[in-house]
Amino acid sequence: MKDKCGVVGVWFDKEKNRDSSAIYIYYALQALQHRGQESSGIAVFNGNAVLSDKGMGLVTDYFNRDRLQRLAGYTGIGHVRYSTTGSSKQENCQPFTVSYRNGTFAIAHNGNLVNYRELKQELEASGRVFTSDSDTEVIAHLLVNELMRSDLAEAVRETMRKLIGSYSLVILLGDQVIGVRDPLGFKPLCIGRLDNGYIITSESAAIDTLNGEILRDVSPGEMVVLSDKIESHKLFKCKNHALCMFEFVYFARPDSILDGKLVYKVRQRIGEELSRECPTRADVVSPVPDSGITSAIGYAGASGVPYSEGLIKNRYVGRTFIMPGQDMRETAVRLKLNTVRENIAGKEVILIDDSIVRGTTSRRIIDLIRRGGAKSIHARIGSPPIISPCYLGIDMATREELIAAHKSVKGVEFMIGADSLYYISLDGLVKAIGIDKEDLCTGCLTGVYPIEIPGERCESRQTKLNNFIDA
Repeated sequence: MKDKCGVVGVWFDKEKNRDSSAIYIYYALQALQHRGQESSGIAVFNGNAVLSDKGMGLVTDYFNRDRLQRLAGYTGIGHVRYSTTGSSKQENCQPFTVSYRNGTFAIAHNGNLVNYRELKQELEASGRVFTSDSDTEVIAHLLVNELMRSDLAEAVRETMRKLIGSYSLVILLGDQVIGVRDPLGFKPLCIGRLDNGYIITSESAAIDTLNGEILRDVSPGEMVVLSDKIESHKLFKCKNHALCMFEFVYFARPDSILDGKLVYKVRQRIGEELSRECPTRADVVSPVPDSGITSAIGYAGASGVPYSEGLIKNRYVGRTFIMPGQDMRETAVRLKLNTVRENIAGKEVILIDDSIVRGTTSRRIIDLIRRGGAKSIHARIGSPPIISPCYLGIDMATREELIAAHKSVKGVEFMIGADSLYYISLDGLVKAIGIDKEDLCTGCLTGVYPIEIPGERCESRQTKLNNFIDA
């Protein structure tokens, strides 16, 4: 699976921090590197112009001292990307910079627009020219149209009316940094205080990296403007929200706090719930690193079965979900995991993993453990079966590729080669997260989505974004 992006914006007092915003963004992006490894980019404002640099690869691969020194500005935004809408190429790197009658702004986006193609066709018909196939450029063109006839808050509100999908945005407009979260709050976005400034970012771990103070989350439907103060505009209000449950299960760093919930504690509770729902006699509890570690600790603590690492990860190999192409994913499994034979040989192993998507990676991991001498392998999964695609920023697979969409639990168990298989229940997952089910997006688990998607079932509580109530 692939989450689209990570975003960050920083604002500093011009007199106290004239030229160094890029280095702060650089370190924040490294803290968000898990959210995307295809490309990275930074745009800053120096008091006169927007300076931008972006390219393919990891943050540390693309940016060096010379590139950062050329980005001399006191405020700016940054982005790390994995493609969901728009292919993996230079033209789709973010932030996008857009020049218009009133100046230049830069924009970066985490999420995915369901109505991207329709909006792009309308804009092209009106004469707009696109340089990429990214949905972020669509948002940029829509915002330009509105900025030329309205003030900032109204321009953003009118742009949001047209967008169907998920989006957390950071925008650099003059010396202001703007954050926008969609009315259902699919993707996380939070605000922190830095010495002489502020930060807005996808995850609180980036704030910690910069030794900042976490202030709060951006509310769904809210726009915040960072300058010498935090200015809030509640543009839309919705009865329920739809934070992506996979942020807690897999994507976010365990040390991040999302909507008031520490991800580490959520994953620990997932393991505890698995232990209660499916008690299993075994010799050891072992995680699939890294995303299964915290849940395995929770499972071991609740069950009394000893925790022991049966797999060791080579941390110099990229995460398989981030690598394009099935062949690369399968090769990466062999490259990055090795068994600790002494910990598993002759033992009954409870193997904790976050999810099963296609089943190919799970099968290869179980084969590894079997060849390491395990007597039996009981797979315990920290999310319910994934039966439907995600249209809102997670490129996990087509419905045909999702193993649980067309196989029973026993069928999946057979395909991955486990001696037994159990998925956490949806109620158990919701309990572990600690957020009401009505405020989570669980479309990939239920086939019922919180917004209208052509050909899919939609919850009656909310259909289209233009039905939202102005705040």
